[in-house]
Amino acid sequence: MDDVTTDLLIIGAGPTGLFSAYYAGFRGLRVAVVDSLPELGGQITAMYPEKAILDVAGFPSVKGRDLVEGLVEQAATADPTYLLDRTATTLEHGEDQVVVTLDDGTRVTAGAVLITSGIGKFSPRPLPAGDGWVGRGMEFFVPSFAPYAGKDVVVVGGGDSAFDWAQHLEPIATSVTLVHRRDAFRAHERTVAAVKDSSVAIITNAQVTELRGDAHLEEVVVSVDGEEPQTLKAQALVAALGFIADLGAIQQWGLETHKRHVVVDSSMRTNLARVFAAGDITDYPGKVRLIAVGFGEAATAVNNAAVVLDPSAHVFPGHSSEG
Repeated sequence: MDDVTTDLLIIGAGPTGLFSAYYAGFRGLRVAVVDSLPELGGQITAMYPEKAILDVAGFPSVKGRDLVEGLVEQAATADPTYLLDRTATTLEHGEDQVVVTLDDGTRVTAGAVLITSGIGKFSPRPLPAGDGWVGRGMEFFVPSFAPYAGKDVVVVGGGDSAFDWAQHLEPIATSVTLVHRRDAFRAHERTVAAVKDSSVAIITNAQVTELRGDAHLEEVVVSVDGEEPQTLKAQALVAALGFIADLGAIQQWGLETHKRHVVVDSSMRTNLARVFAAGDITDYPGKVRLIAVGFGEAATAVNNAAVVLDPSAHVFPGHSSEG
């Protein structure tokens, strides 16, 4: 791959990264976007493209894939250079530039870098009883609801993903049972209430202790505290137990971090010159990790990066509606 020279390099092609690309184009900047995944959209594309997202301004409800499609179309106005299925490995500072090397050897020279890589590389927390069952009825993500039609489904977990998937699978599956090790949930109260009001069976203070079947899953054994184990008929199990995040090589760049997040100031600057961050990866007092917040941080970061690239520029560029 030929080396790349650009004004702004964005590391991460999720919603915040895609909106950052658009906004860089709005500021007249050349932009390149690198992501370790082979497709645009980050976690939304990889994990929940069919999920309804309810906290994006202007959309009472929008499917993950539809949001990504809109962001990609919007970003296209900046004519970004996409460097997908590649990971940023090293960062070096020049006098007025930053050089980032990717794992395929490509060197990207940029006037500034914006890190929008979310939680970084992520891997699902394993289900101890599920060893060897991935692809045989057990999955960690639900990229499409269609394969679950007419099946008995067990969802394991008590967070937002577990309840979201239970809620969305309930109309198309024959049955849905949610199993959680405690009787308290981490999911949004509104979603918990909706699932409790549905036909989804909820088993708490319980753990999945065994999966049974020949070539494919047929039964799930659930052990409830103080009771005899239950055997549930199931052809599908979704292990929604959360993820282990890893910032990868970014942790070796000298960035100030706090609990695996990059510390930024109110202009989204990191402690490294010409390096900004936005979205879920950032940390500062009062931080709220929502897609909507990431969009605002993206605009803040790009506008402040524009001044670093051209000191005669203004942080506030005027409204996009002004002609």
